[in-house]
Amino acid sequence: MTTSGSEAWAAEAPSLTVSAVARRMGVAPATLRTWDRRYGVGPSEHSPGAHRRYTPADVSRLEHMRRLVIDGVPPADAARAALALAASPEDGRTGTDSGAGSRTGGGNVLALPGSSPQARGLARAAQALDQAACQAILTKALADLGTIRAWNEVLVPVLNAVGDKWRETGRGVEIEHSLSAAVQDSLAGRIRSLAPSTEGRTVILACAPGEQHALPLWAVSAALAEIGVGARILGANLPDDALASAVRRLGPAAVLVWSQMEETADPRALASLPATRPPVTVLIAGPGWRTLNDAAGPVRVGGLQEAVDRIRHALGR
Repeated sequence: MTTSGSEAWAAEAPSLTVSAVARRMGVAPATLRTWDRRYGVGPSEHSPGAHRRYTPADVSRLEHMRRLVIDGVPPADAARAALALAASPEDGRTGTDSGAGSRTGGGNVLALPGSSPQARGLARAAQALDQAACQAILTKALADLGTIRAWNEVLVPVLNAVGDKWRETGRGVEIEHSLSAAVQDSLAGRIRSLAPSTEGRTVILACAPGEQHALPLWAVSAALAEIGVGARILGANLPDDALASAVRRLGPAAVLVWSQMEETADPRALASLPATRPPVTVLIAGPGWRTLNDAAGPVRVGGLQEAVDRIRHALGR
């Protein structure tokens, strides 16, 4: 009897440890152990006196489950689908035998009423501190929706939910830090893939002095990259004299200064900006500026789309 290529591979391929599978899939070993314990999607090979090991069929099930989770399918449902898809007489597994239907995962969840499947999938990955899964979800959302929709519909709901959880319980700082790293990496990857032009007058994006929340700058830069505009991100906590120096050296068409907190929204950082020819358009963004008098000079933008539109206008596009 002949053996198909896939069957031959399955017969000859070595079994893998949980650490090896985790490296291959880009997830934490703890995530794989959780999927095994809660949903029955685990290693099937047993050796006396040794750890259980994953066969190629086990790995295929895990990869299918992870793809579904990234697409926003709840883990319990993704597990049932993966087990049902891979069920065979050889391993004796079925979607009902695994017990996945009786295990719902439990644990604390982030409140995301009315959110999209992508946002719910991102929230689950963030809570698991699974940066690889977060990046995969975000990369797909950015490609499918564009930066502005992905930011508003996928990222902001999860970031707000993480912040709400911290304010209510005092816990979850590690989730915010892990998610923020994944968000920045994903937005930076989006910018690199688009290779926006840096010719002509540039755009400067910076945080106010003392302001540490720089993610919105990356979102603005990624949204600008989608219309072919390159920007200089000067990052968090930029001293006012450093911003003034950058304006003198680069002569930008527009400067956007972000402030998340009222205590970092210091108008003196704006007053110190030098006059240039042609003049620079100064934009301020973020909730920290909401108490600043609109007549103070800089234009306050209310959202990512408006920021992009204002910068496009400053560039004469």
